Amino acid sequence: MDVPVASSLLFTVHFSRLASHGFPMIALIQRVARAHVEVDGTTVGAIGCGVLALVAVERDDGAVQARRLLERIVGYRIFEDAAGRMNRSLDDIGGELLLVSQFTLAADTGKGMRASFTPAAAPEEGRRWFDHLVELARVRRPGVATGCFGAHMQVHLVNDGPVTFWLQVKP
Repeated sequence: MDVPVASSLLFTVHFSRLASHGFPMIALIQRVARAHVEVDGTTVGAIGCGVLALVAVERDDGAVQARRLLERIVGYRIFEDAAGRMNRSLDDIGGELLLVSQFTLAADTGKGMRASFTPAAAPEEGRRWFDHLVELARVRRPGVATGCFGAHMQVHLVNDGPVTFWLQVKP
């Protein structure tokens, strides 16, 4: 069954940040059998077996964080080997990649009943570094799909496992 990401409880979880480390670039990666993104009823990005990465850019993120985050997304071992252990990466299996901007992952949910988006990059900086991540990904592997930055998107996925990991790249 396809489950819209927006309904997922994953976004209600708060992950604390140590002030001494600054704010990290974030990706919530999910091993998927398939996934697609729609804007106004039109599919703008779709993949088969691979990784859906919801990406948040935070203040002070840049080229170094984008490059390292991409290394982690495509190199993180979340696919099973012959023994059934998660020892294979997206690169290892030749899987597909869907990158979707998701600024709400940068929310500070530590207090009250409403998120603060203070850690998130300003929209123009978020777009700049998300687009940079996409460019790096497309150089590394063909056929990288994306959502539309800043658009109201419907994200559909079949999570395989389920397998979901929170990745952070600290400045």
